[in-house]
Amino acid sequence: MTNDQIWICVVCGLVYDPVLGLPDEGIPPGTAFEDIPDDWCCPDCGVSKEDFEPHGDSAWIPPRMAV
Repeated sequence: MTNDQIWICVVCGLVYDPVLGLPDEGIPPGTAFEDIPDDWCCPDCGVSKEDFEPHGDSAWIPPRMAV
């Protein structure tokens, strides 16, 4: 995996983009998913990091970034 790999929660669909981080959750931009603490939980549905999968489409753009 690369440090800019996008991860998606398989339960609720939350997108974790390391370029953006999750500043409201204390995860600054530039934080690779692997560097998030193991006890971190999805802020939308509460599942663990184990319930996130890498997004396989490198051309995909998260909806909030689409122009």
